[in-house]
Amino acid sequence: MPTHLLLIVAVGAAIGFLGGLLGKGGSAIATPVLVAFGVPPIVALAAPLPATVPGTLVAADSYRRAGHIDRDVLVWSLVAGIPATIVGAYASRFVDARALVLVTDAMIAVLGIRMVLSASEAPAVAPMPVRRSLILAVAIVTGLAAGLLANSGGFLLAPLFIAVLGMGIKPALGTSLAVAAVLAVPGTLIHLALGHLDVAVVAAFALGSVPLSRYGARVGLRTDPTRLERGYGVALFVLGTAFLLTAFV
Repeated sequence: MPTHLLLIVAVGAAIGFLGGLLGKGGSAIATPVLVAFGVPPIVALAAPLPATVPGTLVAADSYRRAGHIDRDVLVWSLVAGIPATIVGAYASRFVDARALVLVTDAMIAVLGIRMVLSASEAPAVAPMPVRRSLILAVAIVTGLAAGLLANSGGFLLAPLFIAVLGMGIKPALGTSLAVAAVLAVPGTLIHLALGHLDVAVVAAFALGSVPLSRYGARVGLRTDPTRLERGYGVALFVLGTAFLLTAFV
């Protein structure tokens, strides 16, 4: 296997582990890293998406076995998230993507700070009718962002599940993985139709990411919930801030 493909396998492994641990597909992180390794930007944007589907499903299965997927949140997130993702993908031609990325990165950083400060607090759970309205709102926002930014939306799902729905950290991560796996499908099909998928890059990325996704999920499941939420908050803050700084360099 050529050296650059071995590097892509390594990137996929790292992203897969973080994705399983942090409840996200990892495509938002993978794209700039792949570009740094010389992968053409449009290929780097599209390649992680197909690997996101099996990788997040593998990680989500670990959370499912432990009883950490909220089926009500999963179903209603998909009902609203799938059409929102399609609308977002179509609207991407009319929206300033750079401005949207900056807003998203800032939101991630703020949500990270919030989680660090409130990790030990008991979550406030809304009544069912209100909760379902909140689920739909979260799914629409996440789906639109996923379509506009060509990723699975996992970077927003889990923190919004925690901040808006009052979910515990492990159910939020498990449910986020399951939703993100499905939301990655429309983007994958669009990029496939546009000819943006490099089979070798996709295969190399998946080779590293899929097995490590399950390992990341297992580490997350074995971690104390309060410690996991604080660590997750720190990770979000660091990633959001790093992305913001990179955008202005």
